[in-house]
Amino acid sequence: MHKPNPALGQLSLWPTGLIVTIGLYALAILLANLTLNHFIELPVFGLLSVGTLFFAAVFTLRDRIHRAGGLNAVFVAIALALTVNMAAAIWLDTPMRFIGASFLAILVSELADTAVYQRLIRRSWWTRVLASNAVSVPLDSIIFTLLAFYGDMSTREMTEIVFADVVVKFAIAALFAIRVWRMPPPAPA
Repeated sequence: MHKPNPALGQLSLWPTGLIVTIGLYALAILLANLTLNHFIELPVFGLLSVGTLFFAAVFTLRDRIHRAGGLNAVFVAIALALTVNMAAAIWLDTPMRFIGASFLAILVSELADTAVYQRLIRRSWWTRVLASNAVSVPLDSIIFTLLAFYGDMSTREMTEIVFADVVVKFAIAALFAIRVWRMPPPAPA
């Protein structure tokens, strides 16, 4: 089992693979936010935000960061993602409602996920990933949808969004987790 490098408190000592993963994490959240108000109607029940397709990788990328760099690296990744996304939203003149909804949903769900993951740190990687995602995925979808669309969409539409988001995020995250799990963790510097 790979142990996080205790020197990871200093960014200059972080392995390149960890820095790339943190960058991909921030990029996935940015792409999700840029496409958050475009929807795909599912054939049975659900409105799928295009942003969900990008955001599904976020939870597993964060778990990968946790595995490779520990808690400090996770906090750096969350802070970077929030900063990049806030700057992009302001630059692109995104409505404040979406900025606030995204910021709060990311902050709450990512911190909740990290808390669950950290609590289960002695368990298998799969247990940590599945348990933390079981908390953070629905939390993120519910918080974001309610804050971003309440008053503009019907309860049914918001329910369809949450349903589709949760199902697709779990499916994509599971596929991504299988791929990431097979990869060796980044080597310490």
